[in-house]
Formats: sequence, C-alpha cells, structure tokens
Amino acid sequence: MASTKHKYDFGGPPGAAAIVFGLPVLLYFFYFTCNDITGCPAPALLEPRSLSLAELRGQIPWPEDGIRGFASWKVSAWTMGYYLVSLVLYRVLPGQELYGTKLRESGRPLKYKLNAFSSTLVQLAACAVGTLVYGADFVVWTFIDENYLQLYTANLILAFTISVFVYIRSFSVKPGNSELRELAQGGHTGNIMYDFFIGRELNPRITLPFFGEIDLKVWLEMRPGLTGWILLDLAFVAKQYRTYGYVSDSILFVAIVQGYYVLEGQYAESGILVMMDTITDGLGYMLTFGDIIWVPFLYSTQTRYLSVYPLHLGWAGVSAVSAVFTVGLYIFRASNSQKRVFRTQPDHPSVKGMSYIQTKRGTRLLADGWWGVSRHINYFGDWLQASPFSLPTGIAGYMILPAGTVATAGASVATMLDGREVVQGAARRWGMIYTYFYVVYFASLLIHRERRDDAACAEKYGEDWEKYKKAVKWRILPGVY
Repeated sequence: MASTKHKYDFGGPPGAAAIVFGLPVLLYFFYFTCNDITGCPAPALLEPRSLSLAELRGQIPWPEDGIRGFASWKVSAWTMGYYLVSLVLYRVLPGQELYGTKLRESGRPLKYKLNAFSSTLVQLAACAVGTLVYGADFVVWTFIDENYLQLYTANLILAFTISVFVYIRSFSVKPGNSELRELAQGGHTGNIMYDFFIGRELNPRITLPFFGEIDLKVWLEMRPGLTGWILLDLAFVAKQYRTYGYVSDSILFVAIVQGYYVLEGQYAESGILVMMDTITDGLGYMLTFGDIIWVPFLYSTQTRYLSVYPLHLGWAGVSAVSAVFTVGLYIFRASNSQKRVFRTQPDHPSVKGMSYIQTKRGTRLLADGWWGVSRHINYFGDWLQASPFSLPTGIAGYMILPAGTVATAGASVATMLDGREVVQGAARRWGMIYTYFYVVYFASLLIHRERRDDAACAEKYGEDWEKYKKAVKWRILPGVY
C-alpha cells in the first residue's frame, strides 16, 4: 500500500513543477503572440535569428503600464461576480440529487446535487436577450474581448488560491472522520510540490451560508470553466461581426460543435460521478487549473483565431468537418452506451452472448463489440469528435497589414472595417502551432489517461487484467496504438 501512495505520475515533482509554472506562461505566450495587432504568430517570431525582445514587444498587445496591466481590480471583481452567479444558480435551480461511488475508507457514498446544464442555459438565455437588444456590442461580449488578458490573470490567481486553500485544509483530514473526508491515494506522497499539484484531499467540500454544502471538485469541473468556454467562443463570434460585418461559417461551426460538446457533457453530468477525476484524483492544482483556466482559455483558441482571420469553408468544407465530428460522436456514444448496457442490463439483446472475461472480483470485462476492437475505443471517438475544433482553421496563420497596403496578387485577403488587411503571407502554416495545439494535447492527454487506467486496472484485477489484454490487443486505435 505504501508503494502505491508514493508512486509518482506526470514526471514526479519536476514534472509537476513544470506544469504548475510552465502552462500559465504558455497561455500568456499564446495570447500575446497570436493577436489582432500584427498577426498570428507575431511577425518577429518568423525571423528567429534576428529576433529581439524589443521588436517582439512592439508587435504584441503588451499593456501600457507593463506587468501591472496584466490584472485589474475591476475585472477581478466582475470575475468573482461570475462565480457568484454560478453559485446562486447552483443553489436556487432544481437538480438531480445522486449518490456517488462508495468511498474507499468509510464504504459510504457522498451525495451530489447536479444542475450544471440548467445553470448554463439560464446564463446563455440572459446573454441571448442582451444580444437581441444590443447586438454584437452587448456588454458581455465587448468586456470579454477588451479584458481577455485581465480575465485570464484573475482566473489564474483564483486557481492558485483555491489550490493553496484545499492543500492546506487537507491536513485537517483525520482517519475515520464522520464528515466522509479522506485523502486521495496518490495525493499524499510527502512532496509538497507534487501533492499540491495532484491534490491531497479526494473530495474537498465547503459549507457556505445560503449556498449550503458544495463539492468543490465536481462544481469546478462542470460549471464555471465549461460555461466560460461557451461565453468566450460567443464573444469572439461577436468580435468577428464587429470587425468585418459578418460571421464566417468556420467560426460558427466551431462555436456550435464546442457548445454542443459542453452542453452534452453538462446534460449527462451524472457521468462524472464514476470518472477517474472524481473517484481517484484529489483536488489540487492539476484539476483546478485545468477546469477554470486550461479548458476555457485554451479550448477557445480556434474562435479567437477565426475572429481575426475569417476563413470560409463553403458547403464542401462544412460537410467534411461535420462528417468527422459525426463519426467521432457516434463511436464515442455507441461504445459508452454498449458498456453501460452490458453492466446494467446483461440480458439485453444488444449485448447478450458477447464474450467477456470473468474476474475473481465478480465483475465482467467486456471483450466484444466495440470493446473487442480496443480497450478504449471511446477515447478515439472522443478525440475524433474534438478534432473539428481545429480543422476549420485550415492551414492557419495570418499577418495584419496597415490600411492601404497592397496585398500580394492572388492572396486571400480579409479587410477589417478599419481598413487593415489580413493576409496569410509568410505566416501561413505557422499559425497551426496555436490552432492545432489542442488536437495534439488532447491526444497526449487521452494516451496518458489510458496508461493511468491500465495501471489502476492491473492493480485492481491482477492476472484477469492480463487475460483481458491478451483478448483485446489494442489500447485505443487498432493498428496504431
């Protein structure tokens, strides 16, 4: 048991430190160097041999008052107001009340209130009314666009604050306590950096006046970040309209599929109660940063890009990316549904007679149908349905030329309402570093998650898991991995 508790993941303490301090810098870099002032990437980055910080600083939206301009008391206050609204909706709207899986130490489950879907619908409805009245100049959309940097910083500070709070508070967890509090198995190694990152307490909860008891992990994972992702996307759609006077099919497609992705996940919110994030991982910087920073601010990169360079896909392009999304969605939904039916209705005609591995624990491992193709075919479907987030950006990259500049003959030019021209030029393909980063990252995330799941199942099922792996050879994608 001790070896399990002290087994490091994510590269151990050095890897944890690199993520804690490196990823925030990466997102700052993405914001500054893919911008609506000079290009994506900033032209100076295209000539690395002659690159100077002074030249680069002149090509990015660096605040006039320097580092102090990264944050704003006003923006921070409105950010906290946004979280307060989310809490109020959590409290006042009706929702499902379900029990999660039984805890390891007490053998008893925790109770959860789930209403993220309806909470998001209320917020989107309010924004829809505002947009109908004020159009693309609705204050929420302009505020996000004009204060993106300060919004990012405010959420980053909040992520660190929550992470420090739950880390310090986790030391009050006592074995056998009546509050059903316990530590995550891999979260109390004794190394401060690693435990801060991975999360010491499994399900930290707080009780607030009026709001009652709130499970911080599930609340953060399903609410402010996911809803914020949709709001950021819509703000960039509005920005494109303000800039060009129209909305391109590419940005509209990305906003729709990402909105569906979020809303479908919130509609099926109960699924999080059996996910690794809830039943295995503690709440630390990893999940907190991922929930309220990484998801909304990285995943909206494509709409932020398209708000400046409005690529037109046409019916053929929209049909192609729609087909990819549909196939991925089908694989993801069909495979997960088959496993659920196999577990809950083993005599159902759709799964009856399928081969499986009977384990000594009494459970059965499905080794047929979708789950005979690979051990995590659902991960491939998830990746495939998410790849159209990036595909509509095409061969990305753009340069912004002053008004009156004569573009290269034959070049695809987008003219802003202020007369500036947006062309690809030498930036063509280099912008893919930004818009396709998500696809590469998500693939690596799923591969890493599969590895963690494989290790957990090997410990849980022992030799039965080895039998299963012999029956189902491929991990995620048959013939590839």
